[in-house]
Amino acid sequence: MLKEKLKKYKIILASGSPRRQQFFKDLDLDFEIRLKDIEEIYPPELKAVEITDYLSELKAKAFEGELKENEILVTSDTIVWHQNKALGKPKNAEEAFEMIKSMSNTTHEVITSVCFKTSDSSTLLHDITKVTFNDLSDEAILYYIENYKPYDKAGAYGIQEWFGFMAVAKVEGSYTNVMGLPTAKVYKFLTTLV
Repeated sequence: MLKEKLKKYKIILASGSPRRQQFFKDLDLDFEIRLKDIEEIYPPELKAVEITDYLSELKAKAFEGELKENEILVTSDTIVWHQNKALGKPKNAEEAFEMIKSMSNTTHEVITSVCFKTSDSSTLLHDITKVTFNDLSDEAILYYIENYKPYDKAGAYGIQEWFGFMAVAKVEGSYTNVMGLPTAKVYKFLTTLV
């Protein structure tokens, strides 16, 4: 439906995330993947949504001056915000364990910002989902890390995997946002462009 309306545009997804790429396929959108190597470093004073807004804009700025008139660039960033700090992707098993353990029996926020950039404009949107974990045993956490190696995931977990089925007690807000993209918001925004 939207694919037809966006025919004269070219959507460029600047994300190496297999989940985000799959979402664009599942939304029935034609898109091209263009990647740039960006150091995802943000000013230390930024908090929560300021971090993801900053990083998704930073990723979009790397394409400055390169976009043709009919191109729409989409960049995004997701973090887990818990106990007043950002949990990004864990560097190793110890860090993954600490992250998951800290979220056991508590509620955290998953924040995703998405930047839509054209040759003459830039729009930012974000979404926040609250996720509550059950009380998790060390054994379950270690099993998950060993078998699923969640090192490419913010907060060291994938809600769509075994862990999500077992660990998540409650989700308030967009489920797809927890996987890395608030698909309904993205789709709705793209419909406003045509």
